[in-house]
Amino acid sequence: MIPKKYISDLRVYEPGKPIEEVARELGFDDIAEIVKVASNENELGPSPLAAEAMREAIPEMHRYPDGGAFYLKQKLAEKLSVDPENLLFGCGSNELIVFLCHVFMEQGKNLIMGAEAFAVYFLANALYGGETIRVPMPEHVHDLDAMLAAITPETRLVCICNPNNPTGTMLPPEAIDAFIEQLPDHVVAVFDEAYFEVMPDAMKPDVLKHIRAGKKNIIVLRTFSKAYGLAGLRIGYAVAHPELINLLNKVRQPFNVNLMAQSAALAALDDVTHMVETREMVFQGLEFFQAELPKLGIETVPSGANFILVKTGNGREIFEELQKRKVIVRPMDPYGLPDYIRITIGTPEQNQLMLDALKSVMADKS
Repeated sequence: MIPKKYISDLRVYEPGKPIEEVARELGFDDIAEIVKVASNENELGPSPLAAEAMREAIPEMHRYPDGGAFYLKQKLAEKLSVDPENLLFGCGSNELIVFLCHVFMEQGKNLIMGAEAFAVYFLANALYGGETIRVPMPEHVHDLDAMLAAITPETRLVCICNPNNPTGTMLPPEAIDAFIEQLPDHVVAVFDEAYFEVMPDAMKPDVLKHIRAGKKNIIVLRTFSKAYGLAGLRIGYAVAHPELINLLNKVRQPFNVNLMAQSAALAALDDVTHMVETREMVFQGLEFFQAELPKLGIETVPSGANFILVKTGNGREIFEELQKRKVIVRPMDPYGLPDYIRITIGTPEQNQLMLDALKSVMADKS
């Protein structure tokens, strides 16, 4: 067995730990007592309309799904004021990232990303032998001028997560517009907007206007995993010029988005109440942690997502101690942030349990 060297050297992505795994490891009998605030899931659960659509779809599970997601594409296109030809769906936005790297990346070409940005961009790029240029992020924010300066004739993708995972930081909309105006034609800019729906309205950029205007080297990635509460179904989407969408379609496998996911996403788009409740939960949770954590001497990073990055010191140790107290968070050492953990915003009850557990850990350390 002789794999490609760049594959054998590749680090495996470390996801948030499932509740069941923590229960097995630590011998907890009742998983209902475990609070998981590690993976930026929607703690309100899926949209009730989506849940009903899933139940109604069960009798059709012996059928292959609509390979082109026709009805979902029509509804989403209308919601976003784009054409159906501007859309492509994937098994989570992660699959769309792999599509982009499949189409554009190879040995001798490079991808530019923030040094503290979503690790899947580096991992997907490595699958095709591409070089990754990591640009430092002052104050945990993408430096768009530095990213433009890093572009070479061999650059194919520049990836910007806004809000950024795992830091939660946002970019001013006007800075994004200026970046797009300066972008060379040979580079595709990827705007990962996985948390777009829970951003403060004043900070939401309108990258789609550039796509509507015919810009060919811009792509926006979004997902139903976060605000819509459908992470377990794995469905995301891309918005781009039809020429770029057609390129991605060339590497897409048939039936990549299952029937259940399409049914749920179609219904979730109509559930305005669930979206409003989700946004209120996130905004209140962020305010709660931004008020309470500094009382423990813990720094927080301003966030526009459904999570908050906090500086606890020795994040891996804090992560392990919190698990013993039945709380799962995300350690940030894989991102070069060993003193930090990331906390997903939960319900008020979950947020309080998280805070109480963290108080206990910090008291034991002092």
